[in-house]
Amino acid sequence: MATIASIASLFGCTAAPKGLEPIQGFELPRYLGLWYEIARLDHSFERGLSNVTAEYTVRPDGAVDVVNRGYDDARGAWKEAHGRAVFRGASDVGQLKVAFFWPFHGAYNVVALDREGYRWSLVAGPTREYFWILARSPELDAALHERLVKAAAEMGFAVDQLIWVAQDRAARRGK
Repeated sequence: MATIASIASLFGCTAAPKGLEPIQGFELPRYLGLWYEIARLDHSFERGLSNVTAEYTVRPDGAVDVVNRGYDDARGAWKEAHGRAVFRGASDVGQLKVAFFWPFHGAYNVVALDREGYRWSLVAGPTREYFWILARSPELDAALHERLVKAAAEMGFAVDQLIWVAQDRAARRGK
């Protein structure tokens, strides 16, 4: 469905794309909360969805609850998926594995992050075919937009194929 749900469907592929390393010094408490999907590479799991968000909260067992929401424009309805994420290794490395359909896990690799304010994140699946730009606000200013696209291109992602996600509806609708 949305950001992490898409990655989870890759059934067990939890590594980062070849040549990319998840960020070090990752701070989960700062990453928790609501993120807006700004852009993504196309894949069937989110096709036709706008207003996509991901919300992360810590579970009592230390895992992360994931709630992805998106608006299906063709159906005129909200879709929602719930999942569970855990660190693939050390908790200060931005590399998690996510399950929406146990026992299958997918990769969630934070490959770039606004370390000062945790205002934006670049996320990859196990290959360069899966990529997302996430932000704490539904829009990016022009300079940041340009900087993130340039960074993604330098990492080898097909930025000319990015889908820019409309964020024109209330993110919490459909709960």
